[in-house]
Amino acid sequence: MPRNFLKTLPSEFAAALLAVALLGLGWTLPPGAVAAPRMGPAGAGAVAPAESAARRAFEGERSGVWLRAKGEVVRILRDDREGRRHQRFILRLTDGQTLLISHNIGLAPRVPVRIGDEAEVLGRYEWNPRGGVVHWTHRDPAGRKAGGWIRHAGIYYR
Repeated sequence: MPRNFLKTLPSEFAAALLAVALLGLGWTLPPGAVAAPRMGPAGAGAVAPAESAARRAFEGERSGVWLRAKGEVVRILRDDREGRRHQRFILRLTDGQTLLISHNIGLAPRVPVRIGDEAEVLGRYEWNPRGGVVHWTHRDPAGRKAGGWIRHAGIYYR
């Protein structure tokens, strides 16, 4: 086999070959993890960049905005048990804005966040006077939208 064999393969084939090799060694991704998440819901257009999008949505009192944000977990709240169960925590962005993250744990695995951890989310922003809520951080069970995710410690939960 030539020394640069993998460089001559199409990237999709090389990725599949690597996946098969890792599975053959008994290595798998943790439950809820995905190797390459989609960057936004199907048909929703571009996802706005992190803090600037959250700040604009908050200041404009906008809702229904798909955005991606990254920050520090500053508070962990009790699960919301009314209706569908949601894991809830507060994420502080670098500009100081806080977001309530409401993650449906009936559709996606719980994210093992702790205070001080860094997390990144892709979801749908809804305005409120405290900074806003990001939900839809999971796959779409009907398969119509790409849905969102939470990235923590290098693993995507959706």
